[in-house]
Amino acid sequence: MTRETGNTVLVTGGAGYIGSHTVIVLLEKGYNVVIVDNLCNSRFEAIKRIQKLSGKDLIFYRVDLLNEKDLDEVFSKHPVSSVIHFAGLKAVGESVKIPLTYYKNNITGTVHLLECMKRHNVTDFVFSSSATVYGDPTRPGGTIPIPESCPREAANPYGKTKLFIENLIEDECKASGSLNAALLRYFNPGGAHPTGELGEDPLGVPNNLIPYIAQVAVGRREYLSVFGNDYPTPDGTPIRDYIHVCDLAEAHVASLAYLQRNYVGCRAWNLGSGTGSTVLQIHRAFSKAVGTELPYKIDPRRDGDVVNLTADPKRANEELKWKTNRSIDEICADVWNWQRKHPYGFDFYKANSDANLK
Repeated sequence: MTRETGNTVLVTGGAGYIGSHTVIVLLEKGYNVVIVDNLCNSRFEAIKRIQKLSGKDLIFYRVDLLNEKDLDEVFSKHPVSSVIHFAGLKAVGESVKIPLTYYKNNITGTVHLLECMKRHNVTDFVFSSSATVYGDPTRPGGTIPIPESCPREAANPYGKTKLFIENLIEDECKASGSLNAALLRYFNPGGAHPTGELGEDPLGVPNNLIPYIAQVAVGRREYLSVFGNDYPTPDGTPIRDYIHVCDLAEAHVASLAYLQRNYVGCRAWNLGSGTGSTVLQIHRAFSKAVGTELPYKIDPRRDGDVVNLTADPKRANEELKWKTNRSIDEICADVWNWQRKHPYGFDFYKANSDANLK
């Protein structure tokens, strides 16, 4: 069914890695953007970079989704027509250590957001989910590459929060008859803005392969730990589906446009390339980008790691008219361009201040 919608998008977590790149695409496409972010795992400098790179203004509020009153005030001040929801704690290992914090922040924050949307008659909702909702797709009943129909069974508190949020969105869509939601299950984001002015700036020790190896390349880490080389893969290391953050950003905007044209209720899309790469293949590609062989060491397998997480992106390809356009080599080259310009990320600029915050 064809629909008419407004042009102001509220982006939670819009100062973060994927959120900031998505905001740039939204601004380029002519949307008005309001960002809500508590900056617990992001930097205000990212907001300034978004404005510099896009040449356009946006509105930013330092608001925590657990503070429903402040969140409601944002909706009251602006004609929000749709929401893209990135905000949430996201480290798998940390979630195992502090599960209550993850459940409270991710789930309660989303409930507050959906309640605010309901009060202000906002119905189009894009949720930043994750392939972690599939757990181990190589278990009985699973499928590689992974389609949206693959049984969901998250294996850690972080993944469980994503799965619970998906379920509550599905329930609210059925109950309301008006909430129009996209569940975007993406695989392994990498890359950076091609200018090298915006990229991933993880706080503490990176939890993912590409930002970790980037820190090895600039001398912040001694070597890359490769967890296991005895998996049934071409080189014995696990396989993952890597997607450039700019491709991922374009997918979020494509899914929002799809919702604005069609009422779907609740619809899931896998976002990936459909092609997996092993840890050692990524190591070689990043070493090629840097121009030198980067040190690595084989360590024992980690608990919870699975052999293969590769997407089947056909549904997104066909329905959203979207596909990945950037290669593993481009992902690594863009990350290296960002990291060598910003060896300590935004901390180099001591940019995380409260100045000029609304």
